[in-house]
Amino acid sequence: MRIATYTRISTDEVNQPYSLGAQAERLAAYISSQEGWAHVQSYSDQASGAKLERPGLRRALADAGLGRFDVLLVYRVDRLCRSVGLLAELLSRLDAAGVGFRSATEPFETTTPSGRMMMQMLGVFAEFERASIIERVVMGMGRKAAEGRWVGGPQPFGYRRAPEGGRLLVEEAEAALVPRIFDWYVHELAGSHEIAARLNAAGHQTRSGRPFSFKSVLTILRNRVYLGEVGWRGERHEGAHAALVDAAVFDTAQSLLHERGEDPAKRAAHSSDYLLTGLVVCACGARFTGTAATGRHRTYRYYTCGARQRYGASTCSAARLPADVLDEAVVKGLLEVLSDGALIEEAVRRAHERVAASEHLVQGELEAIGRELSEVEAAIDRYLTSFERGSLPEEVCGPRVRALGERAGKLRERQGELAGTLEEEALQAPDPAGIAGLRGEVEAAMRSGAPAQVKALLQALVHEVRVEDAHTVRPVFKIPTGTASTCLKAVRAPSRVVEVSGLEPPTSTLRTWRSTS
Repeated sequence: MRIATYTRISTDEVNQPYSLGAQAERLAAYISSQEGWAHVQSYSDQASGAKLERPGLRRALADAGLGRFDVLLVYRVDRLCRSVGLLAELLSRLDAAGVGFRSATEPFETTTPSGRMMMQMLGVFAEFERASIIERVVMGMGRKAAEGRWVGGPQPFGYRRAPEGGRLLVEEAEAALVPRIFDWYVHELAGSHEIAARLNAAGHQTRSGRPFSFKSVLTILRNRVYLGEVGWRGERHEGAHAALVDAAVFDTAQSLLHERGEDPAKRAAHSSDYLLTGLVVCACGARFTGTAATGRHRTYRYYTCGARQRYGASTCSAARLPADVLDEAVVKGLLEVLSDGALIEEAVRRAHERVAASEHLVQGELEAIGRELSEVEAAIDRYLTSFERGSLPEEVCGPRVRALGERAGKLRERQGELAGTLEEEALQAPDPAGIAGLRGEVEAAMRSGAPAQVKALLQALVHEVRVEDAHTVRPVFKIPTGTASTCLKAVRAPSRVVEVSGLEPPTSTLRTWRSTS
């Protein structure tokens, strides 16, 4: 019986009796006490039990689907889940994969109706316990805020939490900068980018040791903790710490933030407006992000290097790219590529060659593992037969059988990985018939004027848009597997350099660049 163990602690469970190590030790002891059980895999998480999005649990469910173990073992049911609904879902997914579930301290079988009922009852108590913990924590934090103490979270720049009682103490080395930042913003009317540049030029850093960004400056300007207040769930209380900023100065800063559009509620840019989100790569290695500048009569949309946007032009001097011009150029280049039948045919041919080569290698390794696994299992049978006949003592046979069993477990694990690889869509080659409809689909989306549809197509068909300099923007396109409507799992196709006229700075003398390949 192949056993996989799952352990979990929550980062907010203080002084919990069973650490990850303690759970693992007790589970190992439990497995060794069961006849015919072999521990083949371990999974672990440090996350809340109220959600399923946990890396370790996700891997466990995936491996269960691949048949890499027979039983998932936990120390207690609440280590797997603290919600009745989620527990039922997990048990259903394990059952569909043919995998059993056991708790080392709660001996209920999930294969019988009564066992499932008891397991769900334990889930009810686990959910009740979690809700009670949350209620106590919320009430405790509310009391702390009413007393003027810090209730948790990132400690504000300029303060440190006192070891006792949670009160904030002034951090002298940082506190002097806070009123200076407000003074620059309110009295000198310097913007957040300018203030960040001044701080970085003077050699100042954030508490994490990084350069100041405009976002870290805005975080300081918006934080009411500098008025000597603490907040909790929308309520403000007089804090037990010293204020660093005068109330009149703080209120003026908030008015300026609103007028300048640096208030988040006034931001006009929306991620769906930028069709190439996450695809545009700067020569410095950072990604371009969508930004906007408000003029007298209209809003101007740009793609701006993330490093420049965050840390200033001293970090990266890459020019801003007008979003409409770049979007149009990339779409035009994509349509040209999709119209080049010879180029598409060559890309498809190469993709099929790579898929065939990959499948051949995987099949070869699978066959080799199968032969080796047969030899290991035959060796185990020989040792066990010799032991049963009395020709080999246990002290000789036992260690050798355990070593062979571990080797067999690793071979089966690799066998499952390779089998899963063959089933994945990553080894699927593109379908020429499906590609034929892509150009029409892109053109129809452009005519419809639906940004979300156009963006979805570009995200599926553009590998990246590399900005080499203000004169050269090189997109790399990709061809999806399957049909035109799916646009999934793509392989790269040769790219061309798109026309870049209209990019900042003025480009009246720019030419249309194309690759020579």
